[in-house]
Amino acid sequence: MIVKSTISPCWLASEQELTAAATRMADILSGAPSGTEIFFRADDIAVPGNNCQRMMEIHIARQIPLHMAVTPAWLTESRWAILKEWAGDSGMFIWHQHGWRHVNHQQSGKKGEFGTDRPKSAKKADLAKGMERLRTFMGDEFQPVFTPPWNRFDAATAEALQELGYRAVSRSTGEQKKVPLTDFLPDIPINVDLHTRSEADPAEGLNALIDEFAQAVKSGRVGVMLHHQRMNDAAFVFLDAVLVAAKGLALRSI
Repeated sequence: MIVKSTISPCWLASEQELTAAATRMADILSGAPSGTEIFFRADDIAVPGNNCQRMMEIHIARQIPLHMAVTPAWLTESRWAILKEWAGDSGMFIWHQHGWRHVNHQQSGKKGEFGTDRPKSAKKADLAKGMERLRTFMGDEFQPVFTPPWNRFDAATAEALQELGYRAVSRSTGEQKKVPLTDFLPDIPINVDLHTRSEADPAEGLNALIDEFAQAVKSGRVGVMLHHQRMNDAAFVFLDAVLVAAKGLALRSI
């Protein structure tokens, strides 16, 4: 299992810069038109750790649901028991599928576990294995929803998802035009990336993040992606501020 834990530079900004960014974010969300939806999704879930527990505790404290995208091959019975203990009876977590092993199979270009460089049969087999494994551990807690690693998949995967009975997917907003889906497989996309940011300058990263919030509000829905392995104290404080600001918006569930 390979998971990046690098902290993006924006979360290493000064306290003054972080406070100003949180204030701007809150102003944007509080000024959102009535009916604006907000959706929270955490990726690369399966291995319990301090950051994962802290992320879950914040969502429980603020009573904001979090969609947990679980990588099936990483999950074990003991790991699931810990995650379920942390979730308790809060009802704040929706568990769904995040790929199979989170492995890149593309020979060139952007990474993808379910891209064009594998036959449909291989991808469909991995989807089915992942669904079966999660259902074995989770039972009725498992939701037949699919989040692809790196937020993308090809048209053949879309066909396989529908054939296997998945109810919805969640990708990046831009993927909707690249691989359109039918009404039978709705997409609940993300358009705000809290933690896998690439801007080298902290101030630039915070400005870009706040701009994502602003553009998302203009679209009428805010889809927020979390990666707990890449969070530090500043990122947790900001997440808490986002959840407080989200209270006035319509929560979207799959």
